[in-house]
Amino acid sequence: MNRELAQEVCHKLDIEFKEVNFSKNYWNHVFSYLLESYSNGLTPNPDIMCNKWIKFGTFVDYCLNELKMDVISTGHYAGTSYGDFWQHYDSERTVHLLRPKDKRKDQTLFLSQISQTSLKKVMFPLQQLCKSEVKSIAKQNGLTRVAERPESQGICFIGKRNFQKFIEQYIEPKPGKFIDIDTGVVVGSHEGIHFWTIGQNCRIGGMKHKYFVAKKDVQNHIMYVASNTNHSSLYSNQMIVKNMNWICCEPMAITARQVFECEFRFQHRDQPQPCRLIKLDDNQFNIQLYSSTRALTEGQFAVIYKDNECLGSAQIDRYWLSSQL
Repeated sequence: MNRELAQEVCHKLDIEFKEVNFSKNYWNHVFSYLLESYSNGLTPNPDIMCNKWIKFGTFVDYCLNELKMDVISTGHYAGTSYGDFWQHYDSERTVHLLRPKDKRKDQTLFLSQISQTSLKKVMFPLQQLCKSEVKSIAKQNGLTRVAERPESQGICFIGKRNFQKFIEQYIEPKPGKFIDIDTGVVVGSHEGIHFWTIGQNCRIGGMKHKYFVAKKDVQNHIMYVASNTNHSSLYSNQMIVKNMNWICCEPMAITARQVFECEFRFQHRDQPQPCRLIKLDDNQFNIQLYSSTRALTEGQFAVIYKDNECLGSAQIDRYWLSSQL
C-alpha cells in the first residue's frame, strides 16, 4: 500500500519513482537491536533507530552520493534552523532540530538520535503546517486517497499482527512468575519478560482486579506487578541515562559540569516536562524531574529539549523515585 501511494504521488507530480532495498541494513541496525533489547529485558524504540541508521543514515548517504542530490525532503513533523525549505542553509553554521508548529504531531522525539551531518542535508516542509492543513493541501492537489489514508500505529514491520505471536518467532519463551510487588504472592505466570514492558496491563486470568508491570527481574524471569495503574511503584523522578547523542553540541553548562535546566520526555504522546540534567562520568547523565512520571522504562530514550529545540537523547539505564531533589 505504501509503495502504491508513493507511485501515485510521483505520477501526479510528474517525478521519477525510484525504489532501493535497504533490508540488510535494516536487519543489522534495527531488527537485530530490537531482538537483543527484548532478550535482555529492555524495551527498545525501533523508530528512533530506524531514523538514525536507515532514513537519516543509509538513505541520506545514498541520495547524496549515488543520486548526487543536494538536499532531502521528508514528511516528518519537525523543523530545523535552516528553515522549512532550506532557505537559511549555511554549510559553515551548525543546524538545530526544532519542534514543529503542530505540537500534537511533533516527531522530534523519533529524530533525537540523528547526526549533525545528516540533519544539515534535510529539510522539513511541514515545519509550519498542521496535520489538517497538510490533508487539505493534498486534497486540493488531487491526492485524496493519500489524505484519507489511516495513520500508521505501532511498529511498522509488525503492523496489525499480534506482537507476542510475532516476537515468539524470534525469541524463545522463558516462562516465569508474576509476583505482587506489595504482598510477594505469586498471582500468575508468563511466557517471558520480553513480552512485557513497564506499566503494561498484564491481563492475568482469574484476578478480580488488573495488574500492571512494575519491575522486572531478568535473571530470575520474575515480573513484579502492581494492583493499581497509579501505584507508587510505577512512578519515578530520577534516572541515569547513557550514550548521549547531542545533535548540535553539548550545552556549555553541561561541559562546565553545571546543572542544566531543560525539558524531558520519553513518549511521543507526552509533552516535555521540566528537569535538571547533571553530567556524570563515561557519557552518563543524571536526569532529575520536578514531578514524577509514570512507567519510565529501561531501554527507552530520554529526549532532551530546551525551549523549542530538541537537543538530543540518551538511553535510559535505570530509574528510581527520590524524595530529595
